[in-house]
Amino acid sequence: MSTTSPTPTTDWTPRPGGAPWLSQVRAQASMEARLMLRNGEQLLLAVVIPVIVLVGAVKGADRVDLELTGRAIDVFTPGVLALAVMSTAFTSLAIATGFERRYGVLKRLGTSPLPRSGLLAGKVGALVAVEALQVAVISAVALAMGWDPAGGVGAVLGALLAVLLGTAAFAALGLFLAGSLRAEATLAAANLVYLLLMAGGAVVLPASAYGSFGDVVQWLPSGALGGAMRDALVDGVLAPVALLTLAGWAVVGTVLTARTFKWE
Repeated sequence: MSTTSPTPTTDWTPRPGGAPWLSQVRAQASMEARLMLRNGEQLLLAVVIPVIVLVGAVKGADRVDLELTGRAIDVFTPGVLALAVMSTAFTSLAIATGFERRYGVLKRLGTSPLPRSGLLAGKVGALVAVEALQVAVISAVALAMGWDPAGGVGAVLGALLAVLLGTAAFAALGLFLAGSLRAEATLAAANLVYLLLMAGGAVVLPASAYGSFGDVVQWLPSGALGGAMRDALVDGVLAPVALLTLAGWAVVGTVLTARTFKWE
């Protein structure tokens, strides 16, 4: 009786390689989103601070002489949603990426089958996932406080375009910051810019609340995002100038990042 193994009838050639690009991006986005939400500082920026700003602004509006065009809850909620996008797409992304550079995470990922385009796409996917959570939480709090957003196609389309273009603009600027400064400097600069834009960047308050300075801040990415969100959710219309401004900032940030970003 023969003990030899049967000869295979077909040739089999191994084909080593990475998973499909889309699968890699999904896995990377899932990991990035979990890391952001597990980090106490990131969670504070993403959810807690915007909710505190919303409640505080609405409760304090009656005590401060602000020339608002409508109810405080209706005016402040779009601005706080814009603030949430800024906190995640700019501050959280910049800080996380800066420390990933410092600890060599980006360098190690560069040796994996995940291409750089997949890494960036995964980060953007994580931002969108976290922003969806932010919108759900802030909207629930606002609705409980009596928020009555505008309806219709213009409101939905305007808000969606504002979030997408705002995310692109702030993410590009955040990566530019993280790719050109040391981690500690990125941490300080990202938090400082966030506080300055929150206080004086026409993101929570409309540009008209800043007097003559409002003509300047409306061209900042924060002012454009806040204005586009208010036009969509208060008036139910698109804000073409603000949306084009956000697109312009996204292009500028992308060009700067492509020219200066260091992976290690």
